[in-house]
Amino acid sequence: MSTFWASTRNMALIVQKYGGTSVGSIDHIRAVAEKIIQTREQGHEVVVVVSAMAGETDRLVQLAHALSRMPNPREFDVLLSTGEQVTIALLSLALLDRGCPARSYTGAQVHIRTDSAHNKARILGIVDSKIRMDLSMGKVVVVAGFQGTDEMGNITTLGRGGSDTTAVALAAALKADECQIYTDIDGVYTADPKVVADACRMSQVTIEEMLEMASNGAKVMQSRAVEFAGKYNVPVRVLSTFEEGAGTLITVDEQNMQHPVVSGVAFNRDEAKLVIQGVPDSPGVAASVLKPLSEAHIEVDMIVQTVAKEGTTDLAFNVHKRDFKLAFSILENISEDLGAQCIIKDEHVAKLSLVGVGMRSHAGIASQMFQTLGREGINIQLISTSEIKISVIIDEKCLELGVRALHDAFQLGTVEQETVESCSS
Repeated sequence: MSTFWASTRNMALIVQKYGGTSVGSIDHIRAVAEKIIQTREQGHEVVVVVSAMAGETDRLVQLAHALSRMPNPREFDVLLSTGEQVTIALLSLALLDRGCPARSYTGAQVHIRTDSAHNKARILGIVDSKIRMDLSMGKVVVVAGFQGTDEMGNITTLGRGGSDTTAVALAAALKADECQIYTDIDGVYTADPKVVADACRMSQVTIEEMLEMASNGAKVMQSRAVEFAGKYNVPVRVLSTFEEGAGTLITVDEQNMQHPVVSGVAFNRDEAKLVIQGVPDSPGVAASVLKPLSEAHIEVDMIVQTVAKEGTTDLAFNVHKRDFKLAFSILENISEDLGAQCIIKDEHVAKLSLVGVGMRSHAGIASQMFQTLGREGINIQLISTSEIKISVIIDEKCLELGVRALHDAFQLGTVEQETVESCSS
């Protein structure tokens, strides 16, 4: 055996994640194998996390819903986890065919331990002994993203984008030098380039900003993956599988970074709004509404409580569309006990957010945002703020207009070059 494939314990360790479009065909898988080999030739140990091939998870979801209106969560996870199992085997075969030692593992085989929240489980721990042994033998380790097992051995999945979380969690467990997220875009942009023509790619972005952007609809990374990166101080770089470039570094280290007041505009179309009207205005009523939703693992966002009339109150909030039917059903079940007058639902809303650590030291951002939307005739239904983020719920049909208006109003197409590396044409 050549020394190239000998023990690499003193090499830098890189965790690479390839999304569904990156492994969407046999030719793409071959190209990914070449990229991995190039990383090895640069003197690195490599652990690879892959998603299912593009479109495969959607196909599996359709099969499940063809048989069941609301698929059993456990069996749904068993089904969805198979997509990544195909990809790890194919990529490992491609590497082995090129003479590169490789071994594939499902989430269960490397003991990615999660809680039991099927379809959106959280990683609790990883046993990394098998991976470290394979690395010491000079192998590339290929791990199925998006999945794990709970304490009872049930297969669980981590939700859409869960392969990002798998990659960052593995990087944290292995103390990797960098986690590289390969996708079909070349970094993190000030807005979605498909919506805003002059959106700009940022060379660096803070963990805080990326977490807010991911939580509020930016599709670059799953928000839980960013949480892991921040908690365990994992440097993450977003790169394109199909183009060369430095991508965007997501970092905890804010030194030597210039921060515009607003760094980006994020949005999410997968929102639904619920309003439970006419419940008694008394202590504990909000908990009575939200506790059953929490017990069903439904995340509730942007809660607004308003006093109505004659001692009653209205409680409005938004949920992800995937949880909408279940959330509405739960509200229907508890509304009589609460003495509610009615429940109003709206599946045609969207969330629009401004994000930037520079907001901490600048006043008037909310006012400028609301004035900009008002000039475009866009009505704001709900508002939520944090130190570095302002989010609003608006009518879905106004979303793209709002995104472009805010991007222009805050001059995000002309951000300083220290922060932005290149702009789209």
